[in-house]
Amino acid sequence: MIDLQLPLNQTQKIRLRRALQQLQELASKSISSASVTVADTIPVNHEDGVLKGHGTSELDGEVVATLCGVVERVNKLVYVRALRARYKPEVGDIIVGRVIEVAPKRWRLEINFSQDAVLMLSSMNLPDGIQRRRTAVDELNMRSIFEENDVVCAEVRGFQHDGSLHLQARSQKYGKLERGQLLTIPPYLVKRRKQHFHHLEKYAVDLILGCNGFIWVGEHVERDNMMEEPENKSEQQNSKLDRRSMSIEEQESTYTLLETRQGICRIANAVRVLSSLGFSLNVELIMETVEHSIFQNVDIHEMLGAEFCVQIAEREVERRSSFTKKKR
Repeated sequence: MIDLQLPLNQTQKIRLRRALQQLQELASKSISSASVTVADTIPVNHEDGVLKGHGTSELDGEVVATLCGVVERVNKLVYVRALRARYKPEVGDIIVGRVIEVAPKRWRLEINFSQDAVLMLSSMNLPDGIQRRRTAVDELNMRSIFEENDVVCAEVRGFQHDGSLHLQARSQKYGKLERGQLLTIPPYLVKRRKQHFHHLEKYAVDLILGCNGFIWVGEHVERDNMMEEPENKSEQQNSKLDRRSMSIEEQESTYTLLETRQGICRIANAVRVLSSLGFSLNVELIMETVEHSIFQNVDIHEMLGAEFCVQIAEREVERRSSFTKKKR
């Protein structure tokens, strides 16, 4: 359950082991009736014409599980949802990726999937914001929009014949992400929700929870201004030259504020701690962790220490126990 090799002392080991054991007991109580392991029999009514789905098989006239997970039922379909699994894309998923290749009329992105994703030039808004046919000039200026190693937010549009993903970034909320940190966590820790974009006004930070396990924590950007970029490569080069000729004071005014950078690092470390403990991520839990670190006067670099990780595990036990009592 823990990915980080923490230098725990004997007391911390006992506290952490007790907290994790209590969390497992609380989890088993909530899903005990639906959780299965390999070769467990799944109770079904064969008279209803049950359809066996993913993670199930038939053995001696009974439906058995071939995966460890939770039994899900959709009408007559019975399948097992694995608790830990690789990222399985679905149309409409919000993902964060990194550009690895600029190809003719398309960009290839690495998205923590078995295959790379493709973002077509025709599937995104142009810098001028005008809806028109893409020309040869637009294709020549593709590097002025995205180039190698750029971090991009997009949406899954569909699947191509070779199994790779087809992305789209036509909305202004999608596009290049700058001035922040890209974190990689297990994809099963990010649940699909209605909202994956979060503006944390208190810290002037944008948080994007990618369904593919890529998390972006960066300086807040007004999305309406994201498309106001140079229209061609020559203009972009001129802007870089102008930036070099700027005074030191003017350059400092364009940098990210120290308070914002500290907020980015604190939120990013909260994500690292929660993911190392195996907790499903949501903005509420992340902000509770951040607020707890501030309340306890924990420095940013100390958030990755053993004591703070143990405290977060114990707080999660209290939170889930109180939630269980309220449901009763």
